[in-house]
Amino acid sequence: MAENKSSRLPKREEIDSRYKWKLEDIYKNTELWEEDFKKARSLSREILKYKGRLAESADTLSACLKLCDELTSTNDMVFVYSKMKRDEDNSNHVYQALADRAMSLSTEVYAAISFIVPEIISIPENTLKGFINANKELQLYRQHINEILRQKKHILSDSEEQLLAMSSEISHAPKDIFTMFNNADIKFPVIKDENGEDIEVTKGRYIKFLESKDRRVRQDAFHALYSSYGSTRNTLASTLSSNVKKNRFYATVRKYNSSLEASLDSDNISTGVYDSLIDTINKNLGLLHRYLKLRKKALKLDELHMYDLYVPIVDQPKKSILYEDALKLVEKGLQPLGSEYMGYLKQGLTSGWIDVFENEGKTSGAYSWGAYKVHPFVLLNFQGTINDVFTIAHEMGHALHSFYTNKTQPYIYSEYKIFVAEVASTVNESLLMNQMLSDTQDKKERSYLLNHYLEEFRGTVFRQVMFAEFEKIIHSKVEQGEALTPQEFCSIYTDLNSRYFGSEVVIDEDIAMEWSRIPHFYNSFYVYKYATGFSAATSLSQQILKEGAPAVSRYINFLSSGGSDYPLELLKKAGVDLSTPKPVQDALNVFENILAELEGLV
Repeated sequence: MAENKSSRLPKREEIDSRYKWKLEDIYKNTELWEEDFKKARSLSREILKYKGRLAESADTLSACLKLCDELTSTNDMVFVYSKMKRDEDNSNHVYQALADRAMSLSTEVYAAISFIVPEIISIPENTLKGFINANKELQLYRQHINEILRQKKHILSDSEEQLLAMSSEISHAPKDIFTMFNNADIKFPVIKDENGEDIEVTKGRYIKFLESKDRRVRQDAFHALYSSYGSTRNTLASTLSSNVKKNRFYATVRKYNSSLEASLDSDNISTGVYDSLIDTINKNLGLLHRYLKLRKKALKLDELHMYDLYVPIVDQPKKSILYEDALKLVEKGLQPLGSEYMGYLKQGLTSGWIDVFENEGKTSGAYSWGAYKVHPFVLLNFQGTINDVFTIAHEMGHALHSFYTNKTQPYIYSEYKIFVAEVASTVNESLLMNQMLSDTQDKKERSYLLNHYLEEFRGTVFRQVMFAEFEKIIHSKVEQGEALTPQEFCSIYTDLNSRYFGSEVVIDEDIAMEWSRIPHFYNSFYVYKYATGFSAATSLSQQILKEGAPAVSRYINFLSSGGSDYPLELLKKAGVDLSTPKPVQDALNVFENILAELEGLV
């Protein structure tokens, strides 16, 4: 499919089926979805027969946990299908309704099983150990039960847990409201492109506009986007503030000292790791300022503005990369991961895993998602840029991580922790970059790729840590009883931009509204994992390239481990220790080396 050049996005039905994912691999039709919906409801009632009985025997506990797996895996299928169908076109009322029903079902399901954890906690630990030793099937759940016991002091009574489970649908309101606003309701102005043609600004086109060599286009797109968000600043501030207050509520009732501590505890990560990351980056902001100075020099600008941060500083022949050519680049770059990995990658690229192009109402950005019983899926909004090539590699890294985990682990350990979620995706990007640099002898092309690498680093490490610091500040404000007004959000965000970008960049007034359009702020304390994941991936990719088969073997074992151990332990087995600042500092040293090479070329 050629890129749509008109100001109108294509409708969903206008996209060639070759470029759409095959959600019928989950359910061939909504009738089958309805069957599983009813099944999940039935199982929700059935599991209640175990309530108050888990301490009876090892067999009773085992049977309950097995039924819980069947119930939640069925619910996953129902939920994932409905949400991804809605993501195809958020204005489709049929799938809006299905997604709403799936959310309600999830609330029912998790309310029904909410008795399990409190009852397990109430069983004496010696009794539990005896149960596990006595029942072979129960031994599968040893790590799961140990994890429950680790968080014992934060788990409430049966009735309290049921109340919290029943509140989950309400707790999703800030995120759901933002999602609908951001994907279905907000509209952006039309601007003139480099050729003077009217083009509607969309979230999918925005970065491409900012990569334009025409500074007027960059400035117009920048203002068009942020003025649109700025016109609804009060609503968006209220929505984000509500999300922060929700986090404070759940952290408080679960007896955590802060929302940050509550969020990190699910990965068994201390707040010290988060703080150390922010501290290490702040100590190295001089490297970012040095890069920005080079950018200003290369672009021959008297002033470097926020809308000048994405345009490549090295001229590249203007060409839009065809999707099929992008796939070839990705396949070549990932060859070091071995024949088995490449076979699964090829399967994913050619078997309806991927939804490729932007259409009216489609959810923006990119993600990989799925359910245990079906292969993963990838959503893209492919625009033909070099960034889109790396996005394919990135999302397929997520997808293959899930694929290996689901192939190897039982359902109970099939969900890997968020802390390691960005490692596989970034390893793929690092390997792809290495291959592309190896393939070019052209000075300009090499400079372009080095610039791209520095931009990836800036976006994945410096930018995400700035986001992480913003999240920490706004949550601390609420925890101290302070209000989060639109003015307060904008003030905090402007101050952070001033510190992170330094004197090399003019902090344009519009950037104060950037906080209002970041979806990840509704999945709180997630973004720091991009930076830790990037650091781990930098190390792992270097090990793969230098050691070959032994490093690949360790890495495939990591991909296959899912949630069978704590994330820091899984990474240690793969060859990276993120409990220390060293991997982050090592990654910053790589940034400095690449910067030095680019300084010599530009």
